[in-house]
Amino acid sequence: MITRLLVANRGEIARRIIATCRVLGIETVAVHSDADADAPFVTEADRAVRLPGNTPAETYLRIDLILAAARRSGADAVHPGYGFLAENADVAAAVTDAGLTWVGPSAKAIAAMGDKLAAKALLAEAGVPMLPTWTDPGQVTDFPVLVKASAGGGGRGMRIVRDADGLAEAVASAGREAASAFGDGTVFIERYVERGRHVEVQIVGDRHGSVLALGERDCSIQRRHQKIVEEAPAVLAPELRERLHAAAVSAGRAVDYVGAGTVEFLLAPDGDFHFLEMNTRLQVEHPVTEAVTGLDLVRLQLLVAEGEPLPLTVTPPVEGHAIEVRLCAEDPAQDFLPATGTLHRFAVPGVVGEFAPTRGLRLDSGVRDGSAVQVHYDSMLAKLVAWAPTRAEAARTLAAALARAELHGVTTNRDLLVRVLRSREFGVLEVDTGFLERHPQVFAPLLPPGEVPLVALAAALASAAARRAAAPVLAGLPSGWRNVPAFPQVAQFTGPDGEVEVRYRLNRDGCLAEWSATSETGTPKTGTPEDGAPAVTLVEASPERVVLDVDGVRRAYRVHLVGAAVFVDGPDGTANLTTLPRFPAPGAELAAGSLLAPLPGAVARVHVEVGRRVAAGDLLLTLEAMKLEHPVLAPTDGVVTELPVAAGGQVDTGAVLAVVTPIEEASS
Repeated sequence: MITRLLVANRGEIARRIIATCRVLGIETVAVHSDADADAPFVTEADRAVRLPGNTPAETYLRIDLILAAARRSGADAVHPGYGFLAENADVAAAVTDAGLTWVGPSAKAIAAMGDKLAAKALLAEAGVPMLPTWTDPGQVTDFPVLVKASAGGGGRGMRIVRDADGLAEAVASAGREAASAFGDGTVFIERYVERGRHVEVQIVGDRHGSVLALGERDCSIQRRHQKIVEEAPAVLAPELRERLHAAAVSAGRAVDYVGAGTVEFLLAPDGDFHFLEMNTRLQVEHPVTEAVTGLDLVRLQLLVAEGEPLPLTVTPPVEGHAIEVRLCAEDPAQDFLPATGTLHRFAVPGVVGEFAPTRGLRLDSGVRDGSAVQVHYDSMLAKLVAWAPTRAEAARTLAAALARAELHGVTTNRDLLVRVLRSREFGVLEVDTGFLERHPQVFAPLLPPGEVPLVALAAALASAAARRAAAPVLAGLPSGWRNVPAFPQVAQFTGPDGEVEVRYRLNRDGCLAEWSATSETGTPKTGTPEDGAPAVTLVEASPERVVLDVDGVRRAYRVHLVGAAVFVDGPDGTANLTTLPRFPAPGAELAAGSLLAPLPGAVARVHVEVGRRVAAGDLLLTLEAMKLEHPVLAPTDGVVTELPVAAGGQVDTGAVLAVVTPIEEASS
């Protein structure tokens, strides 16, 4: 039996495994990088071992360090979670050779399915339908196609190519990204199916020859080939479900599968399905399967790793519907590039359980208030899961909880997720892998631009209340009151649409006598109905809460002040504002045409040199951050006049990567 388990992973999956071990009476050991020293998973484990360094290559990907940590801590088993080492056959073999229990499939099974090309060949012989596949770009004549990494997943190393002209660069770029993410740059090319659905089957096997399907999930809502919304069960005809389950079980039996795994399929609009890949590990989206079956998949993993037979012999019944979203630190204003920063507040209302099968709202999070979101790791902060008797109820519950969540300090993809869940198309099951491309309206922020002035007014009133609460004298005067009414209070902020200026005046009773706000959108808001603005009355103002009566309807705003940052959560959405200083210090002026780093990272490759003439859209360099490769393109025709970075160099947000000067200016 397992007595002490080392979790060779980090973040929410490490916390998830630790939670089940606590119920089963198994001691846990966390391993952590220097950056993760104070992370929640480290403090929740019974023991922790430091892996010196910060990047995955220095720490979590080091097999020798993981084994040394197991020896030092007295662990007798290793669970890899997902990602990092979970699908590395060498790791499974090394753990087993060291006399430890490996919580996962055999090294042979991992190797067989880890090479996607070999896996496709193996399962094609078993009769599983396959898409046309090529390894030589010169042989491809049928477009569109999808370039895929052979040794990994999660959307890394994947590129859609619609004509022959872009194939060579897509193969090269995908190979570089795959090599960085998985240590193997091998890629292959597969026929791309338009409007296909991504449906996967959860399987589990034991050492006694049993392999069961535990239901399926629809993971069709994807961005950059990475899943962001998953649900169980998939809405399928019973006959199709049976065939998918049978194909998945056949795949598991073909490699004598032990443990939890997932067989992924692509469903074409004509009803055919094709094998995509088999993930020989626990999936990020496993909680939705747990929610509808009531099973603890981590518990099943541990039982079969100990040699026990599966405690069930048939596919369990499914009850209700569950939907999961991946809440990620991303900047919508920067095309959802990964974002970094400090989470000043992370609170989701209505959560009834964490890290275990739950009916209702479940939160699996790797962060807490004060957590630092760094560039070294994946951008996912948490998974939020809603279970309800019906799909519509689950979507409504999940969207409402997300909309009310307080996520302060780091920009996220929250608004996108809410828009997807509330969209008509999602509600009527019009989903496929191209959902986001066909429905750009879901990228609109929840907070309408016209509401920003009211949010800024709430921020100004809360800030004034905070200053009054801290004032050592005249504490009895209402905040913002002036004896001479000719001079209103003025506050300036930067917001989601640029700068906004608020002017307001309170009377002797602390009530709002007048107000106005002007934003860079060019739409002024004033405090008089004659000017077309809503009639606003101040009901309550404190440093944490402002209540306004707007045209006879009360609106409550929750306000969180952190230095110059003001986070406002209101009924129409959330805004992150920054208070501007009254007398700003002069800043350095950037050269025209400067291209700035949108986030911290490493310069992977530089494709040009100073003096090179470039056209708008030309690739100048690639920036690598949070396991993804981000292209930096020329914004206009011109000449590269400055290139202050070199391949391999580290840059911070806002660093100048290159300067492109228009040709006529460069020659003058």
